[in-house]
Amino acid sequence: MLGPSSVRSVDRELLLCLRSGEPKTIGELTEMLGVTATAVRQRVERLLETGLIDREKVVAGRGRPTFRYLLTVAGYRRAGADTTELAEAMWQEILNLPDGEVREGLVSAIAKRMGRQYAMAMKTGETPDGPLAMRMQQLSAMLQRREIPAVVSSSHSRSGEADLPVLDIEACPYPSLTDASGDRTMCRLEEKMLSEALGKQVHLSSCRLDGDACCQFSSNESESET
Repeated sequence: MLGPSSVRSVDRELLLCLRSGEPKTIGELTEMLGVTATAVRQRVERLLETGLIDREKVVAGRGRPTFRYLLTVAGYRRAGADTTELAEAMWQEILNLPDGEVREGLVSAIAKRMGRQYAMAMKTGETPDGPLAMRMQQLSAMLQRREIPAVVSSSHSRSGEADLPVLDIEACPYPSLTDASGDRTMCRLEEKMLSEALGKQVHLSSCRLDGDACCQFSSNESESET
């Protein structure tokens, strides 16, 4: 779920050229991809910026040094096979566990791990301990970069005196993992994950499975009331 934002298809082709682990020069990549050296350099610069590839200097005699490019750990992850099929199989096995307590324990552990990853990424921002609304905005931006349509709206507190931030998820983040029968396990996972990421308990106040326009996650109280 975490990691670099979406990679262009042409850039992914370059990542695949480096999967063998052997560093490649611009010339070698140009030959492998069948495009111009200028096009390869543009792709290389983009991938260097995202941290998916690295480069090493090669000095041969007194000549001008050259560079060879190789995948970083993040690059290997992105260049690997699509994990959707594996994730679907693992999720179905979790849902089919006969022991409900074990099943919920696994779901909670997964949710907390994912939530902590988001929380750590948010701490690199300028306001890691800012108000809930600001943290929701940060989280919303991160979700959008991962192609999860999320926006922040507002609702009234129980006293009606203050607006509370609400995180709207406009489409299911993992549609292939959502049971068509209406199973709510994924809903519980998202609720726990977002609570962990935000450092404050949020609950699913509206759900697409109930016919609502989007899934809304909100807090019962403003931070000033806690």
